[in-house]
Amino acid sequence: MKKVYKFIFMLTLIILILNSYIPIALADTTIMEHGKVISILRNIPKPTEKYSFPGQIVEIEITSGKYKGQIVEAYNIFSGNPYYDIHVSPGQRVILTLEEENGKLKSANLSDIARDIPLLILVILFLLTLIILGRIKGFKSLISLAFTIIVIFTVMLPLILKGFNPMLVTIILSAIITTVTLLLISGWNRKTLAAILGILGGTTCAGLLAYIFGKAAMLTGLGTHEAQMLGFIRDYELNFQGILFSSMLFGALGAVMDVGMSIASAIEEVYNANPLTTPRELFKSGMNVGKDIMGTMANTLILAYTGSSLPLLLILVGYKPSFLKVINLDLIASEIIRALTGSLGLFIAIPLTAAFSTWLIYQQILKKYYG
Repeated sequence: MKKVYKFIFMLTLIILILNSYIPIALADTTIMEHGKVISILRNIPKPTEKYSFPGQIVEIEITSGKYKGQIVEAYNIFSGNPYYDIHVSPGQRVILTLEEENGKLKSANLSDIARDIPLLILVILFLLTLIILGRIKGFKSLISLAFTIIVIFTVMLPLILKGFNPMLVTIILSAIITTVTLLLISGWNRKTLAAILGILGGTTCAGLLAYIFGKAAMLTGLGTHEAQMLGFIRDYELNFQGILFSSMLFGALGAVMDVGMSIASAIEEVYNANPLTTPRELFKSGMNVGKDIMGTMANTLILAYTGSSLPLLLILVGYKPSFLKVINLDLIASEIIRALTGSLGLFIAIPLTAAFSTWLIYQQILKKYYG
């Protein structure tokens, strides 16, 4: 097990070193600080010469950064759109956008509600629950989670921004994440190897299917507001279609990983309980477990994608547009292909993992008795 930890440590170190050679051109120079609302000084019911939008002037104490303790008046704009409008009350924590001039504070604007404390509490609750219930396994899961986050933010995203093929980057990094995660959880053994091979086979198939049917459907990759916002970044030549296909592949990875490890573990347990079990019976056992998992995991993927698109689905149900119009929308077609290719990748991983598990077990038996 020490060799596994050394391998993961060295791999993480290499990733961090490589990240230093993947520069990101964009830099946000805006000063963002925490603040606390003291009072509402006055309301601005309609635009004036000084204020272009209705809103209010809010007295706020800056509670972080080099201007901590200063009292400022912030302009809180009301656009009429509830998504953008921020309604505050005295004592509320907020985020401020500060503007400097010649090293001095020039103005402050209310940027958003401060939501970091509830998020931090939730993260701590998640970590404590994982460690208390999972103990050593839970701690190993945290290490694998940290590794995954490091890979995503220090390698995957910078490489895509630099113009590397998103699909190729995602497939390679999925293999690395899968390998490291399973090595941490189960160590290096035939069960882990079988699970890795089955998972990589399933996710690669999911990515290829997403690519084939996405190309056939002529998806642009610009079906969401976030993707359209990326179009305003002029510093990079982004492959939006490739990013869409990569997100489909990466989104399926977690579910496929669960299925692959479950089947490999089940076959290993069946063999350990009865070493006289034939290869056919082992494979059949793995498939039986896979069939039970198949329905629930497919539902998991479909429900996850439905949950993320719930407002859109409500709009479609509320306005009852033409089915022909809806089914041909870029966004809807993208989500359908995402859900179905992810589920297909999951289904394909089941027989692959069962076959690899059975083959590795009997390869080891043949090597043991026949050299």
